[in-house]
Amino acid sequence: MCSLPNTTKSKVSVYASGEQAMMDASQSRRHLLLLPLLKRFVKWGITANHLTGLSLLCGIGFCFSYGMTWDQAKPLAFCLLLLHVLLDGIDGPLARFQKIAGNRGSFTDTISDQLVVTFTTITLIHYGEATIIAGSLYLFFYTLVVTFAMIRSTLAIPYSWLVRPRFIVYAWLPVETYFLPGTLNYLLWIFILLLGWKSLTGFYKIRRKL
Repeated sequence: MCSLPNTTKSKVSVYASGEQAMMDASQSRRHLLLLPLLKRFVKWGITANHLTGLSLLCGIGFCFSYGMTWDQAKPLAFCLLLLHVLLDGIDGPLARFQKIAGNRGSFTDTISDQLVVTFTTITLIHYGEATIIAGSLYLFFYTLVVTFAMIRSTLAIPYSWLVRPRFIVYAWLPVETYFLPGTLNYLLWIFILLLGWKSLTGFYKIRRKL
């Protein structure tokens, strides 16, 4: 059985010990599952940064195609968003496989993900899928939690658990479009409450550490 290779660069963790153990197990499984693809990427000269950049472009592509009026615009938009998520799930394993995983790549990946969250949320507000209040609060608290997570990791006080609602929101968009229109705002408000709580606890922990 192939084992997950060790990284050669130090990497600050944003996870507490319990969640870190879960993440390590998940990363090991993903490594084994993606190993043939990772080897092919290395052979083709594709790096984790290439995948991160392509993932960002797919996320932005969703924003441009979502509001188009031709028949296949929405399916194309959802396919681009799915491709963004898949590529985002491969760039980390590829970096670890190439033994170049580190804080720089993690930071780049986080900023890329946050840009897609920002652009997609603005897109949903623009086209009326999310209200201005719900969309704005969701984006504000999401950004705050990500910022606090990075600060806390540098202070060695990582979150015991992190809220990652973007995947659920992305998965809900086809449901909102084809089956349950008008429900996205309810989902956003649930995450606003969770993200708001994590923002409050994050601020308290950082302030007490300083």
